[in-house]
Amino acid sequence: MTEPTTTVQDNGQNGHLAKRPAISFEFFPPKTEEMERNLWETINRLAPLEPKFVSVTYGAGGSTRERTHATISRILKETSLLPAAHLTCVGASRGEIDEIVDRYHEVGVRHIVALRGDPPGGIGTPYSTHPDGYQSSPELIAGIKKRHADIEVSVSAYPEKHPEARDFDADIDTLKAKVDAGATRAITQVFFDNDLYFRYLDRVRARGIDIPIVPGIMPMHNFKQARNFVTRAGTSVPDWLAEKFDGLDDDPDTRKLVAATVAAGQVHKLAKHGVDTFHFYTMNRADLVFAISHLLGIRAKSAQKAA
Repeated sequence: MTEPTTTVQDNGQNGHLAKRPAISFEFFPPKTEEMERNLWETINRLAPLEPKFVSVTYGAGGSTRERTHATISRILKETSLLPAAHLTCVGASRGEIDEIVDRYHEVGVRHIVALRGDPPGGIGTPYSTHPDGYQSSPELIAGIKKRHADIEVSVSAYPEKHPEARDFDADIDTLKAKVDAGATRAITQVFFDNDLYFRYLDRVRARGIDIPIVPGIMPMHNFKQARNFVTRAGTSVPDWLAEKFDGLDDDPDTRKLVAATVAAGQVHKLAKHGVDTFHFYTMNRADLVFAISHLLGIRAKSAQKAA
């Protein structure tokens, strides 16, 4: 349904061949030395799972531009992972963004996650682009592909539609424009109701969009913080999910177990319906993502080291 998988030996009693899901991870660039150490512990832990790629985010208004580039460069130098650099339209002219793309290409990056970007003032504030900049994500994608045709471009998709979209049809018009500009993969915003994903997939396919629509999965290490974050971005949090974390504000160990159980259940149900590719929003933490990947049948290559 989404992307090709490789065949691996099932470790179950039947010993039959099973499909190994394709996975990818998202990280954010660290702000401090402690966060840097934590990120690289996370990368070292997750790299042996052999993700298809790992992406590194880019702050509103390009605020993490240099940290993103430094993280990407280090991943290229010190690991065998394939990094994908996030890039947005916000806070830079076309010339500045083109230069960033050229720098990435020069160091070996061949995958960019192209986004319009959040308003510099944060989600919910008025959005504006640089007067001499790319005005939309389709424009950005076209600009990337014009300069470097060998760069793969992934984009965002919204099972509950983009918060600023007029309606679903308008939102899917935007996705179609991204594909027409050269995007070859879409990664969804976080969702917790799988029916939302499948209904969205039906809408997208009905419009003739056939690129992979990869579900974005977020294990909720801290439910209250995560809920505030995702709801601002337009994700609904079902009552049943909130109830599972009720009474656990001061019990992080149990919260972690519940979060792993919920996320593992979600990916297993998606896999049962034919989804074979998953993108994990790691929040720079390895534990839950590693456990969920293990439950999907993905085993670490013990001989492989990230750095």
